[in-house]
Amino acid sequence: MWLLAVEALGAFFLFVLIVWWTMYSGKKPAHTKKKSDTKKETDPN
Repeated sequence: MWLLAVEALGAFFLFVLIVWWTMYSGKKPAHTKKKSDTKKETDPN
């Protein structure tokens, strides 16, 4: 019985590790504004 509990705990740990890895890896969002973009919005000329 304890072997099933250890195996279930290992599978759960692996699942959490995969979910955590995929959530926090990959490309960063590219929608940040540059300084030149903000100046254009505030400058009426």
